[in-house]
Amino acid sequence: MLALSLDMGGTHIGCGVIRDNVLLASTSLDSELAGSLESLLPGIRDLLRALLKECGVTAEECAGIAIGFPGIVDVRSGRILSTLKKYEDAIHLDLEKWAIEQFGLNLRIENDARMALIGEQYAGAAQGVQDVVMITLGTGIGGAAMMLGKLVRGTHSHAACMGGHLPVNYLGHKCTCGNVGWAEAEASGWSLPRIVRETRGFKKSSLANVARIDFRELFTAARNGDAVANPVRQHCLKVWAANAVALVHAYDPEMVVIGGGVMQSADDILPFVKEHVEEHVWTSWGTPEVCAAALGGSAALLGAVPLL
Repeated sequence: MLALSLDMGGTHIGCGVIRDNVLLASTSLDSELAGSLESLLPGIRDLLRALLKECGVTAEECAGIAIGFPGIVDVRSGRILSTLKKYEDAIHLDLEKWAIEQFGLNLRIENDARMALIGEQYAGAAQGVQDVVMITLGTGIGGAAMMLGKLVRGTHSHAACMGGHLPVNYLGHKCTCGNVGWAEAEASGWSLPRIVRETRGFKKSSLANVARIDFRELFTAARNGDAVANPVRQHCLKVWAANAVALVHAYDPEMVVIGGGVMQSADDILPFVKEHVEEHVWTSWGTPEVCAAALGGSAALLGAVPLL
């Protein structure tokens, strides 16, 4: 099966052409400064057309377009129900109509973390696993769960995709959603610069000279012994590990898959989370496996075929 796929992340939109479980070609569009999703649609259209040409296939040969979106999505109606501080016009857009007008294709849309989990269960680390949860660490923190081989969505399409909005510190920082102490508010890409700058000794830290504080810079500085980066890294590791335990207790998985751009530092993250899960989860049968996403940044794109 051929399909077109979009992964609408917090800072870029991944575009791909998929054949079965193979990503034939991909590219991305910078979306960090975009004022609206509607303004990006012409660029997305052009990139997808260019990818089709590169692969030597036509839109008519594709089964459809699949979109992973960072918000609350109703896959049944094909509508975006809610989004926070990103692509806020999306709830008013008829993306199904856009897909038909531009490509003559039907469209399926799903939460981006769920779509990444679909990809990992179809072609990645969770192949053959029926009960699995996924945490995506990036600009935000996403979550998804699969039970008995089926995605958990819930009556209002909220279930499991709120993984980054589980409380880890009820006295913590305010989230963009308005609540306090969520994992995302305590250890995500958008909250990291504030956390670093509020840490004692920041002005003397090597991170004070960094134009853009992100997790790549944080982990590099920590490995070099930076006095601010080390405690911030430990703080983030503890938040992610606590988040993993919460998801294990909520969904009883056999496996926890951790993905997202932050996993470029998987050698630091996985051992810590594994040890924390082994020490703190309460189960009757044993400990779920904790592993890195095998598909990297392509996980959501590769979720297109099983979603369609």
